[in-house]
Amino acid sequence: MGRVQNKVALITGGASGIGLSSAILLAQEGAKVVIGDYNTEGAKKAANNLKEQGFEAVGIFLDASKQESIKEAIDFTIEQYGTIHILYNNVGLTNLQKDLDVVNIDLDEWDRLMNVNVKSVLLGSRYAIPHMIKAGGGSIINTASMAGFAGDSLRSAYGASKAAVVNLTRYIASQYGKDNIRCNAVAPGLILTPAAKKNLPPAVLNIFEKYNALPYHGEPEDIGYTVLFLASDESKFITGQTIQVEGGHYMGNPSMADFNALSNKA
Repeated sequence: MGRVQNKVALITGGASGIGLSSAILLAQEGAKVVIGDYNTEGAKKAANNLKEQGFEAVGIFLDASKQESIKEAIDFTIEQYGTIHILYNNVGLTNLQKDLDVVNIDLDEWDRLMNVNVKSVLLGSRYAIPHMIKAGGGSIINTASMAGFAGDSLRSAYGASKAAVVNLTRYIASQYGKDNIRCNAVAPGLILTPAAKKNLPPAVLNIFEKYNALPYHGEPEDIGYTVLFLASDESKFITGQTIQVEGGHYMGNPSMADFNALSNKA
């Protein structure tokens, strides 16, 4: 207990899944948590559940596609708790119906994903950093994705946007390290969030598991614990890094699973 005691944290996209898991763990370890989400009811419900357990939390509306909404979330955090030490830029969008291959992608969807997935990280950091400098430092954590490290048949905009998050993380770390501000990212693989469980059929889950080095899928807590580590002083000499939390899915030769299956048949 107490790994982020008395720290103030803002988590964007914190009403469910990875963001919610991170908010819970940060609160349990002593942080005062602001949960921002487009789903205002979900954000407030999450905060109330934490308060009922004796933790400090509040839920607010946040539209990561709007610059003013991001600024208002930072301003609210400062008004509520006087400072900010931890910013977790977690909001990210994808759309399999419109985010297609390069020839067929909807260009408006490209602009939308770049705005939400990349610009929201820039803006959240832009508005939080001056307050972190006043506080003597802080930790910014961004949600990237393994899609930023590998090509795919679809989701061209999503992959490009997450690759941009990886490099923006390095730029923030380089520019504000002397102010004692660290910036790192987490790149999840397939994580069994409620949305993933609802939308991905067993056949798709089986394909992912086939190519994992580990014999199981990731859970939101696997990302949450990584976020907690990066938010705490345990990672005080780590900055500009993207930690890949993906069960070894992209680690080995991609044909290895098929060769193993062939060997087992022999």
